[in-house]
Amino acid sequence: MPSVVLVDSGGTNIGSVRYALQRLGVDARLADDAAAIRAASHVILPGVGAAAPGMARLREAGLVDVVRGLTQPVLGVCLGMQLLFEHSEESDTPCLGLIPGSLRRFTGDTLRVPHMGWNSLQPTRMHPLLAGIDAGAYAYFVHSYAAPVGEHTLARSEYGGNFSAVVQRGNFHGAQFHPERSAAVGAQLLRNFIALN
Repeated sequence: MPSVVLVDSGGTNIGSVRYALQRLGVDARLADDAAAIRAASHVILPGVGAAAPGMARLREAGLVDVVRGLTQPVLGVCLGMQLLFEHSEESDTPCLGLIPGSLRRFTGDTLRVPHMGWNSLQPTRMHPLLAGIDAGAYAYFVHSYAAPVGEHTLARSEYGGNFSAVVQRGNFHGAQFHPERSAAVGAQLLRNFIALN
């Protein structure tokens, strides 16, 4: 049985992510201490809100270098995914630097920001994290900043242009959408993540 830890980064979606995992039979522990996070078989970095406060919470808890040094599967969700990147335009925030690229705010006269609602996923390369998720499957997004599409993109979505919806580099993975609010697609992604070695 995997031992899953949710990093207690103060994100408002922590409870709903934990409940989504419980529905899959996984009782994830909430932790903000380095030893518990390092000892887990799988680590999830949730988050809702802005990049600067998100990074500040990790710094205050002494977890920036802890997260950077993890070798087990890690999944960043929503803001948690964004924090895996090098930089966010949001308050000009340096992030964890685990995935190359900078988050940029959605722009365009006709675009509503934040991007909020259901949007389709288009896989860009095969990966176990996307097993059983069909091309064109819908997931639920809420975000104002978008990660670029690049070599670490597993699936993209489109809102005024393409952006990364699912990413992976080494043992670090990210989902821009909310798996806990994305019905069967979100449950499948979480199930796939827990199955990663």
